[in-house]
Amino acid sequence: MKKYKILLVGGARPNFMKIAPIWRELVNHQDIFEPYIVHTGQHYDYEMSKVFFDQFQLPNPHYYLNVGSGSHAYQTAQIMINFEKVLSELKPDLVVVVGDVNSTIAASLTAVKLDIAVAHVEAGLRSFDKSMPEEINRILTDRISDLLLVSEPSGIENLLREGTDETKIHLVGNTMIDSLVYHLENIRELQIRKNFNLEAQKYCTITLHRPSNVDNRHNLEKIANILTEASKHTKLIFPAHPRTTKNIEEFGLRKLFDSIKNLQIIQPIGYFEFMSLVIDSRFVITDSGGIQEETTWLGIPCITLRDNTERPITVTQGTNVITGLDFQNVRDALIRANSFDRKDYTPPALWDGRASQRILKVFIDFFQI
Repeated sequence: MKKYKILLVGGARPNFMKIAPIWRELVNHQDIFEPYIVHTGQHYDYEMSKVFFDQFQLPNPHYYLNVGSGSHAYQTAQIMINFEKVLSELKPDLVVVVGDVNSTIAASLTAVKLDIAVAHVEAGLRSFDKSMPEEINRILTDRISDLLLVSEPSGIENLLREGTDETKIHLVGNTMIDSLVYHLENIRELQIRKNFNLEAQKYCTITLHRPSNVDNRHNLEKIANILTEASKHTKLIFPAHPRTTKNIEEFGLRKLFDSIKNLQIIQPIGYFEFMSLVIDSRFVITDSGGIQEETTWLGIPCITLRDNTERPITVTQGTNVITGLDFQNVRDALIRANSFDRKDYTPPALWDGRASQRILKVFIDFFQI
């Protein structure tokens, strides 16, 4: 029987959290699939990516493109040049891309031009904000992919509105939630909060990294004021991205952040350690896409300091509130977060830890095995 070569492509660390469950399913079916992992090196700190590989029980990448940092155009071009060599050597039957980073569109475009089928995990998500590079990557990748693997119903609506052939669209659920479910007990056992003298349900975890928030002095000052307000409700812990820490210093805001009572700013930590903090939080403040989903599944209130979200199910069915940097919106969200009752809460359908199993079924049907 023919074995179908499947190439899983990632470049940013969260990509590998979404790849890991698919990798496990493919490995469990090695009689029909021959999976490979490509790391483009888009997030150029290989050691930090290696931590992700170890934690998520992934092998070392079969191919490492070593692209490194650079402008959007540079990264995209370098990935295409290097990835073309991999495709020419391996001749896979399917390339699987995830999310919305430069690696996603670069790998998709390269594969399609060599007449290799592409599957896009997290297809159809839209923020409707084309000032975000990720939005451009999503739209273009979806237009050229053969299989559109959708995590929430809004993705189907968006794709159909754009004129996509509905036979390409498959609602499979969320592979990031698959990873969280799979590792949940290990994460719970860590109880990282104790390292910072925090009690369960008596603190808020913060994660902020978007350039629009942390690369702008005025907005970073607004964030300090928001955290000051949040600190009136509970203790705060903030694993800060190195760029955020650097900008706090360069913008002369160190004293302002240091003056916030109940705030601990700590070094970045691994995914398991971070999720250990999140799981025991009363609520979370973020500008991350993935955290909106994870808190929705966990039933933890999430305050998102963005003006939009490409994951509307986290708002309509989940625990997420979109506030932007509007102080009154945040104040209202803090009151809501503190009064949230989890006992009657149910996460979205198909966010059940089995998305990767559904994806495997889509692959089997696609190849008519």
